[in-house]
Amino acid sequence: MPPDSTDRETARVDALHRYDILDSPPEESFDRIVRLAQIAVGTPTVLISLVDRDRQWFKSRIGLDAEEGPRSTSFCTHAIDQDVPLIVENALEDSFFRSHPAVTGEPFVRFYAGVPLRTPDGYNVGTLCAVDYAPRTIAPLHIAVLQDLARLVVDELELRRLATTDSLTGLLTRRAFAVEATREAERARRTGRPLSCIAFDIDHFKSINDRYGHAAGDRVLQSVSDLCRRNLRAIDVAGRLGGEEFAALLPESGSDAAFDVAERLRAALAALPLQESGETVTVTASFGVATLRPDETSVEAALNRADAAAYRAKRSGRNRVERED
Repeated sequence: MPPDSTDRETARVDALHRYDILDSPPEESFDRIVRLAQIAVGTPTVLISLVDRDRQWFKSRIGLDAEEGPRSTSFCTHAIDQDVPLIVENALEDSFFRSHPAVTGEPFVRFYAGVPLRTPDGYNVGTLCAVDYAPRTIAPLHIAVLQDLARLVVDELELRRLATTDSLTGLLTRRAFAVEATREAERARRTGRPLSCIAFDIDHFKSINDRYGHAAGDRVLQSVSDLCRRNLRAIDVAGRLGGEEFAALLPESGSDAAFDVAERLRAALAALPLQESGETVTVTASFGVATLRPDETSVEAALNRADAAAYRAKRSGRNRVERED
């Protein structure tokens, strides 16, 4: 049975958010692709449009001042519903688009060619699109060029993601986590909303490596990362800081909510049925929780308090959650 459309859309948006690219500054690697597309197709406007839950945001753009627009008036939201290019040569003569708000009103779109940006796991997260305000035709060769350039956009997204993720677990690296921590701290300070963090590391991890081998240890680390992905929200940020040490940022979450998340992670890990060499291996972790204070301008101090709390959890018997002092 095919997946429910709501579930599919949730998975698609999650796939987009994993690239952590929305609202990021311009990057020459993407701007270069847009310039090439404009040369190839000759339209006044070319966009790399990423379709979020309720908006489309433009990673790179030529011929348009706006940085984003509502998804409800976007041609791209229709383009991502199919796996072939969406070509509209004259919107006024198209039975579906002739009454579209972007056709009957500003910016008075007449021509649209959008190629879905399809991720390796099969989700259309946006489009590379060419727009004109007069009807026009497009040759098959130019459509093929747009398709090739759209694949380059996805390649750039993947390279960007891999550069910030740990190769074993797929979580953020320490450096990338620090960048996200800075961004989230600035957002929390600007909005006045809470931001909490969780620090945790696996109990007796060395003994797992010693008894079952490093391959088994790697599988444990991957299991932990899978638990993080299943139990954290799309807006949360998880990272592997090194070895068996992990951390998570929880925007919009106070101390109590963060404690509940940490307890859920702890219980899920302890209940995980891991098998190594015919034996059931019980894996636990010790957790510490801390919340950004109003006078703090970075997450570093809060992370240090969370780490200290995790150390207290270890001293108190492991497989438990402690709050900051």
